[in-house]
Amino acid sequence: MPGLLTQPTFNHITIKELHPTFVAEIQGVDFSKTIEPEVFSEIRAALAKYGVCVFRATGLDDTRHVEFSRLFGELDDIKPYLTGGRKAKFPYLELFDAGNTDDKGEVIGIDSQRAHYNKGNGLWHVDSSFNPRRASYSLLLAHSIPPPGTGGSTFFADTRTAYDTLPSPLKTDLETNDYIAAHSLFHSRKLGSPIYFSDLDPLAHKMTLHKILQTHEPSGRKNLYIARHAHHIECVNEEKSEDLLEGLIGWATREELVCEVHWEQEGDLVVWDNTCVMHRASGGSFEGRFKRDMRRTTVHDGSSTAWGLNDRGEVKQGFAMTS
Repeated sequence: MPGLLTQPTFNHITIKELHPTFVAEIQGVDFSKTIEPEVFSEIRAALAKYGVCVFRATGLDDTRHVEFSRLFGELDDIKPYLTGGRKAKFPYLELFDAGNTDDKGEVIGIDSQRAHYNKGNGLWHVDSSFNPRRASYSLLLAHSIPPPGTGGSTFFADTRTAYDTLPSPLKTDLETNDYIAAHSLFHSRKLGSPIYFSDLDPLAHKMTLHKILQTHEPSGRKNLYIARHAHHIECVNEEKSEDLLEGLIGWATREELVCEVHWEQEGDLVVWDNTCVMHRASGGSFEGRFKRDMRRTTVHDGSSTAWGLNDRGEVKQGFAMTS
């Protein structure tokens, strides 16, 4: 595994690599009891090395999911999204709904607002780059998965190795100009479903600013912090902005830098570091037919670049959902 300042050793967990440069399945963690400090330390080390860690058949419920997540740091919550009298769907405000069921547990219609909103999740992104304080880890737990062969897997892209393999002139360009991207949740929703959200104007909402080239502090490696939430690059013309964002995302999502993670059963948990990988949800024939109940916790980033170029304490924006 290239680039790590020190290679970790694992004495309490077993590593099964799922890709040549990142992503690993972690075995040997007993989620039925409190995670011991030495085990958790190795989980953190594995995340620093691989960026994505897959845990099979954890047996976690909502409570233990949230409790385990809190070991990583302060958790984000859904308060900004509870607009228009909308109530929380799950027993913890720290649980984000990443599935396709309504408040009654029924599969949402393919032409519902939620379904169109979710199309944005099928674009390459990192969680919460549109917030003033970005996310570090996301912990996604499967409560119900669609039948095999109907879709619903999650794809990941290695943005550290993407930087490592950039052509030298482009590396020099990024290092010299230190570009800043403006991120917007409204932009990615409109990209995902442009006709449905045709009246949505991302420019009518404040965007958040994060540098594109960053150092991933847990590993010491350089990283491309890019996502489809990125509306534009500051202080360059529109053509240069579009070309650079499209080029970097395209480079980072080449076949050799992408890993597809399949959800095998209820209780599967995938943890990833948004500051060194991108991800996207895959669609499929399950949409509108079969339940895909996925619940995510999101950890606030605690690194030196967590707030980007945004004001500390700036309030994050929600998205008004009507159905």
